[in-house]
Amino acid sequence: MKKIIIRFFYIVVAFIAILVFRANTVFLDQQLEPATGITEIAVDEQLAVQRFSKALTIRTVSYDERSNFDADSFIKFQQFLKSAYPLVNENATLTIVNDYSLVYHLPGSNPSLQPVLFMGHMDVVPIEEITRGEWTYPPFSGTVADGIIWGRGSVDDKFTVIALMEAMELLLAEGVQPERAVYFAFGHDEEVGGKDGAASIAKYFQDLGIAFDYVMDEGGAITEGMMEGIDQPVAVIGVSEKGYVNLVLTVNAAGGHSSQPPAQTAVGILSRAIVRIEDNPFPARLDFMYMTIEAIGVEMPFTTRLAMSNLWLLSPLVKRTMLKQKDNAAALRTTTAATMVSGSPKSNILPTRARAVINFRILPGETVESVEQRIIGLIDDERVVVTTEYGFNPSPVSPVDSRGYELIAKTIRGIDPDVLVAPYMVRGGTDAKYFYPLSHNVYRFMMLRIDPDTVGYLHGIDEHVAVADFLEAIRFYYHLVRQSMGG
Repeated sequence: MKKIIIRFFYIVVAFIAILVFRANTVFLDQQLEPATGITEIAVDEQLAVQRFSKALTIRTVSYDERSNFDADSFIKFQQFLKSAYPLVNENATLTIVNDYSLVYHLPGSNPSLQPVLFMGHMDVVPIEEITRGEWTYPPFSGTVADGIIWGRGSVDDKFTVIALMEAMELLLAEGVQPERAVYFAFGHDEEVGGKDGAASIAKYFQDLGIAFDYVMDEGGAITEGMMEGIDQPVAVIGVSEKGYVNLVLTVNAAGGHSSQPPAQTAVGILSRAIVRIEDNPFPARLDFMYMTIEAIGVEMPFTTRLAMSNLWLLSPLVKRTMLKQKDNAAALRTTTAATMVSGSPKSNILPTRARAVINFRILPGETVESVEQRIIGLIDDERVVVTTEYGFNPSPVSPVDSRGYELIAKTIRGIDPDVLVAPYMVRGGTDAKYFYPLSHNVYRFMMLRIDPDTVGYLHGIDEHVAVADFLEAIRFYYHLVRQSMGG
């Protein structure tokens, strides 16, 4: 018996030693060296901020109800860019796509080199009128106060559009001659799916037979205090994004007076279907979370490294732990969100139709069709009709060993060598999804620093950005665009 105990003890010690050994050896330093030649640039800070402020006063709002579209505001924004950036206007060819989206082309001297494409979107989300009085400054005032630029679009995404234009204006003022052609593309309806804007721009490029060395859109950012156990800021570059689908559940019934109800009303049948869906979430997968952790694992606490380097054993525990936090959970599975329900117009009338909308953000590996089939199987009730209202599949996953990814990562670290860089999967949707037919190398990043407090302003009350962050973004895009122009 004593020998068995001793043998068991040695097995346990050896087992623990393997776990610890893997925790200290699996993760290697994957950080790229900072780009060289990242210098300070001569920005007229007052003028740049003034132009950004002006851009925020133009109400380029996208509404779900397309009849509310204000064409005049988008025309006004086009005119603003033309007057504010005369060198871009003189040197780059502007093509207006589908009336409102903009494509700028600065030709390169070597047509054998594939061009690069930088993207942003001009439209912003609406203001909820009920919250207007809660804004520190009027949402379309573009107020600059105490080192902060306030207004809808200051982050999402006029921040990118204006910083790119400022960077290009500076480059042209210096007489820079690109070897590789550069395109800017600014869509006008990203906030409602990009079908008229980015999708049309992508088709425009396809019709011209243009393929890109790499494409960069907004999406990632520099996160501060958002990676547990890591004190350094972490820049996350989106290499893929989730898909999206709305499934509409409809139940039709005879209706009638509520004093003589059937055993189950249309609302009751619909409610049971929703409960079945919510009680059976999609399975969790760690591959996309691991992709991010692998890049910065060396800097993570020992306990995190222990768990993530031994997923062969600890995967169930890691999943359970991560699923308790909604942000992590969104990275692990196709998410399910019941968002809209309707039934009878009056409390004493039995509904003749009950309807619900369930929104799914689809993890790569699933498709719109596979999500629909899974939900139909879960409901298992012919009385509930399931239809697809709107959807698109997840994007492919772009490589991290491409010229484009490395240029982005090295430029980030050239601006701030203390920033760690990691790939990640974008939980929401961007215009970038339309551009995979034009390049295998599609990335999402904006040179913006966010933390647990500021991330809440995105699409919310008091959207704002620090002047220092805006100026840093101009410097970042200046150097990235300049390096990208080369061979």
